[in-house]
Amino acid sequence: MLNYFPKYFTQRAIGLYFISLLGVTLIFFNNSMNVLWMVFGAVAAVGFFYYANSLTKKWSKLSPKTFQKRLLYTSVGLRLAWVIFSYFFYIHMNAEPYEFGAADSHTYNALGLEGANAFRNGNFNILQIFGYLDVGDMGYASYLSLVYWITGNNIFITRVLKVVWSAWTVLLVYKLASRNFGESTGRIAGILTMLMPNLIYYCGLHLKEVEMVFMAVAFLERTDHILRSKSIKYYHIFVVLLLAFLLFTFRTVLGAAAVFALISTLIFSTEGAAKWQRRILLGLWVALAIVFFAGGQIATEVEQTWENRDRNQQVGMEARAQREGGNVFAKYGTKTLFAPAIFIMPVPTMVSVEGQENQQLLHGGNYVKDILAFFLLITFIFILREKKWRDFTLLEIYLFGYLMVIAYSNFAQSERFHQPILPIYLMFAAYGISHVTNKSKRYFNWYMAGLFFVFVAWNYIKLAGRGMV
Repeated sequence: MLNYFPKYFTQRAIGLYFISLLGVTLIFFNNSMNVLWMVFGAVAAVGFFYYANSLTKKWSKLSPKTFQKRLLYTSVGLRLAWVIFSYFFYIHMNAEPYEFGAADSHTYNALGLEGANAFRNGNFNILQIFGYLDVGDMGYASYLSLVYWITGNNIFITRVLKVVWSAWTVLLVYKLASRNFGESTGRIAGILTMLMPNLIYYCGLHLKEVEMVFMAVAFLERTDHILRSKSIKYYHIFVVLLLAFLLFTFRTVLGAAAVFALISTLIFSTEGAAKWQRRILLGLWVALAIVFFAGGQIATEVEQTWENRDRNQQVGMEARAQREGGNVFAKYGTKTLFAPAIFIMPVPTMVSVEGQENQQLLHGGNYVKDILAFFLLITFIFILREKKWRDFTLLEIYLFGYLMVIAYSNFAQSERFHQPILPIYLMFAAYGISHVTNKSKRYFNWYMAGLFFVFVAWNYIKLAGRGMV
């Protein structure tokens, strides 16, 4: 097993990025991307792969305690630097500290102000303040209200707090991956998570993804800890159930995916992955929680989401095709098309499309994710071949369960909706990196060639569907 990300792969990944960017730019020269977004993409892709190689080598010899300190301090430094830069960057570009097309950020800000004002007037009844919202929207509105109440509606401090949650997430990924895959793989996973551009990016926004990702990873890490540990305390179970409940209040389907993963683990996992005594005890508490919430608003929203899954996707994709500036090809997007390609979605946008500045800014991060999909594939082949799939049931079911939810929605190509499973994606990619062989190198070259054609085809579809080519 390797304890670092080989330069063979990182160098070629960097090379393919520039080849792809150059190729797409030349082919669609009249719709080439702004140089500014090219710089953002180059920094993201080159920075990630260069430091993924160098740091996994350099830090592999550190003691666990020193490694965790380096991981935490560097994570905080990277994220804080981005928060400061992006705050002033967005003010310069948009005359406000919000991203391009920041409708959702404005909505969350308004909800935070509404809740904070209610708190200051002595009203702390969340159900009364936000009773008009679905349960899946109440969590972040309540959290933002609390932060605004404490900080005096300070946007910048709110984002500094996101640095804390995101850096903590990196540490949790390291611990969870180490417990499941071993110390060396855990270190690779921690470093990949620390460097992942998309995870850093959301620290500078007013959206709920950072907090949601933190709670999802914390839920999985605490659940895994209970199932694998020698001793168990009841407050550990309470924390797991609380995190599961909070996930429902941030995104209903995310809570459902987490609970489904937990139940699947109790049923299918091996004795080494989950002690049978722990399964029985945790299973009883989960059963009690399900009975308690059965028939409530959470259960209703989950049921409605499942029943309307096909219709929601069809209606959503048709709306995207028909709206002004929309892509006429969007109406052909279905689960049949999305499901097989879900691991490399969203494909990076490398051409200029009006109203898609955020996608262009993030194209480097999406490129990184597409490269790592190769190592994800190695992991699943290895797990199936060695019959180890039951050892990682919790992580597998959560990853596949949530991805299938996305594939059934009209958000499959929306990078934002992939965030909750990205840390787990990186863990499995790290496990694949640790198991690469000389044979893998040959397949990687073919994979890169395939990616190049995917990039060209996708960017052609983006332009042709809008009548731009």
